[in-house]
Amino acid sequence: MRVSVEADGGSRGNPGPAGYGAVVLDEAGAVLAERRGTLGVTTNNVAEYSGLIAGLKAAGELGADEVEVRMDSKLVIEQMSGRWQIKHPGLRPLAEEARGLAKGFNRIRYSWIPREQNKHADRLANEAMDGKVAAEEPVRSWSPPATGSPLRMVVLRHGETPYTAEKRYSGRGDIPLSAAGHEQAARAALRVSQVAPKLAAVVSSPLKRCLETAAALGGNVPLVVDDDLIECDFGDWEGLTYGEVRERYAAEQDRWLASTSVAPPGGESFQQVAMRVRRAVRRLQESYAGQEIAVVSHVTPIKLLLRDALAASDSFLFRLYLDPAGVSVVDSWPDGGVAVRSVNETAHLLP
Repeated sequence: MRVSVEADGGSRGNPGPAGYGAVVLDEAGAVLAERRGTLGVTTNNVAEYSGLIAGLKAAGELGADEVEVRMDSKLVIEQMSGRWQIKHPGLRPLAEEARGLAKGFNRIRYSWIPREQNKHADRLANEAMDGKVAAEEPVRSWSPPATGSPLRMVVLRHGETPYTAEKRYSGRGDIPLSAAGHEQAARAALRVSQVAPKLAAVVSSPLKRCLETAAALGGNVPLVVDDDLIECDFGDWEGLTYGEVRERYAAEQDRWLASTSVAPPGGESFQQVAMRVRRAVRRLQESYAGQEIAVVSHVTPIKLLLRDALAASDSFLFRLYLDPAGVSVVDSWPDGGVAVRSVNETAHLLP
């Protein structure tokens, strides 16, 4: 999906009370998302970068693949294009965050536009400075109630593995289910049959722990393997416990926890995982519109799927716990409507 991001920011006093605004537009110029927020007392340049970051985040949440950024800030456009150096130390972390977000798209282009062509983002920034919005509040247009039959995705985390029981980072390592994991998968299959009795397909990550969980759902339903549903690549942390990573990679872990654009050493960032999960969801919505499917995956892809469905912030990723063989149910309509019916159901696992 190709989108345009128009962003702006301002400060009354420079430094002074500041705010930012951003709007995401489709190829026809229709508004897909708006963002605006207050920043306290800061400079125009910080506010402009904040608008850019908000716009890139919104484009990512929409699943955009290609982005054109349009701003009337010559400084931000030239610095993000790599033609001007970033001399002010206060802007470097913001530019780095924006670059990290940009890496989540297949293509990004930066274009300067005159201020009169950036009126939408300018208006949002001024509304924020006028106190018409709380800090970093997303603004969404009203939409009519969804109509038609939704795609029902019954999202299932795989059952327990030896790494799960020992609380180890388990990414691309192809670890099979434990005996307890097989029992959990069988119990989860019953719950899946209750919420989606007419499964059209079971869509699974290619790793053994998911394929073995998917097999428990029944052999009469087509099994589709989707590589985009594979777990995050944890790189050098694979197989280590949280404590072991903390002992050996404390600084790297702190950066990873602070930003979804940061990857473990030799691994993959959550933003990169989010892009492929969104690709997978779009394919499923196109292929199985109005039907029921089971999606068998891992902690990180499922958290990202639920974050997007709930329009939650990145902090959601570290506050949601997903049990082995936990079930979540998400309905989505062709007109863009989404209803999260349940998150991490586990009653079926009780003795």
